[in-house]
Amino acid sequence: MRAICIDDEELIMNMTVSMCQELYQIDEAVGFTEVIEALKWLEKHPVDIAFMDIDMPDMNGIALAALVKQKYPSASIIFITGYSQYALDAFKLHASGYLMKPITKARLEEEVEYALSRKKTTSHSSAHIAVRTFGEFDVYVDGRLVTFRRAKAKELLAYLVDRQGGNVTRAEVFSVLWEGGEYDRTMQKQVDVIVRSLRDTLKEYGINDIVRIDRNGMNIRAELIDCDLYRFLDGDAEVINKYRGEYMNSYHWANLTEGYITSSLSDRY
Repeated sequence: MRAICIDDEELIMNMTVSMCQELYQIDEAVGFTEVIEALKWLEKHPVDIAFMDIDMPDMNGIALAALVKQKYPSASIIFITGYSQYALDAFKLHASGYLMKPITKARLEEEVEYALSRKKTTSHSSAHIAVRTFGEFDVYVDGRLVTFRRAKAKELLAYLVDRQGGNVTRAEVFSVLWEGGEYDRTMQKQVDVIVRSLRDTLKEYGINDIVRIDRNGMNIRAELIDCDLYRFLDGDAEVINKYRGEYMNSYHWANLTEGYITSSLSDRY
């Protein structure tokens, strides 16, 4: 697992990197005191977890976290700060953790363990193709995490899963992935790029048959995947008990389904 640490106080940044390097869960940890340099590095280096201060001169940590999540939706965000008043804004971004300075290795490790626990699939992960929607969206093939070359290709697959097998047109794909944009000829080509990227990734992992794509649109073949959302809707008690109020955290359009899930739980209990 790769981690990035961003704090304008060099001493704290170096200390955080040093503690990360001592944790068995983290394979690589890098640190930056300048937001601009961190963003440049992130352009070419995907991360699994990001530790960051909030009150920084170049960019507020909340805004920085939003950029990181936009580029790497499955990345876990853990804020390390001396201010408690930002906690609400932090958790609106579905941050995994909020640590008050000074931090200890033990507290850091607890937050890393919690972040990892949110990434794990349900107990049904022994399935050939396991799809996790509660919390962050992730796909596993025989226990191996699928890595997408383009964040929007991953979001497209997430939307198809959310639609539960319903047909989705390319125009609808555009409206979801580029909210508020104009669907002109240029953007039609952009949609085709994302669709091809998704198809290539699925083919790379040998699971290209889970999505049907033709000129009329595309849909997930729900019967070929083991998905926590689908198990929830089927009344699987174990999955229902695992739900913690979070559904596809990175995607704004997922709020409707999240509301439905929450409502169904209220009706149930």
